[in-house]
Amino acid sequence: MSRLTDISKIRSLLEHHGFKFTKSLGQNFLINPSVCPKMAEACGADSQTGVLEIGPGIGVLTRELAARAARVVAIEIDNRLLPVLSETLEDVTNTRIIHGDAMETDFRNLIEREFAGLKVAVCANLPYYITSPIIMRLLESRLPIDNITVMVQKETAVRLCSQPGTRECGAISLAVWYYSKPEILFSVSRGSFMPAPNVDSAVIRLNIHKVPQYDVKSERLLFSLIRAAFGKRRKTIYNSLTGTGLTKEQVGALLDDANVARTARAEQLTLCEFIKIANLAYDNFGAEI
Repeated sequence: MSRLTDISKIRSLLEHHGFKFTKSLGQNFLINPSVCPKMAEACGADSQTGVLEIGPGIGVLTRELAARAARVVAIEIDNRLLPVLSETLEDVTNTRIIHGDAMETDFRNLIEREFAGLKVAVCANLPYYITSPIIMRLLESRLPIDNITVMVQKETAVRLCSQPGTRECGAISLAVWYYSKPEILFSVSRGSFMPAPNVDSAVIRLNIHKVPQYDVKSERLLFSLIRAAFGKRRKTIYNSLTGTGLTKEQVGALLDDANVARTARAEQLTLCEFIKIANLAYDNFGAEI
């Protein structure tokens, strides 16, 4: 089936299946024909690759991925779209649609079952409401994947890819850089969707580190301190880390030993500086902080 980015075709298809958009699911279907081919190419889909897609919608990106990859598995939470996808993908033989919630899916089991012997990539036009949770779930699970190439809200793209130590950086930016090397690939205007959202989007690619890049004694402690620091980002690092189970004296000593200014704020610290503080905290106070 072709012309899945044609507005009249989409309307006819959805009307035929009695489908109406559900705002809570963040459903915005692509009508810009240039976007999905670029995304499929960017994720490296080829005859040796299996691609996991989250939220296929009516299958526009799915078809582009299937034309390049060895196999595509797409997870769709809205059961009303299943008959739509059956129609739009009826001539595609290397694709499987799974009805389920990506936040509850056992990705490791899925990858082992569906993509044995293949390189694996994730490629998706993510609903805005699950962008950060799903990306963190994919990263923290340390799955055997090469990259995560996704379309997200433009503001979110900037935050996710911001370099540690810059003003735009947040706690999630540090986590993204810890697990991967992120980059913003291209922007997508709000007019590229039906219905059009109130914001522009961007496609990003997170190139996953195959092996850990940092010597961290406790990841749990590291990210606990990072969240505490950015939870009070207007305060100095000295004040924001006090109350995490550490006294002011202990925080001061850690910052001094790590050669981090007590007056610095969270966004001014690099990932390596946070790691140094966390490792010192682990050595001096254990992992139960």
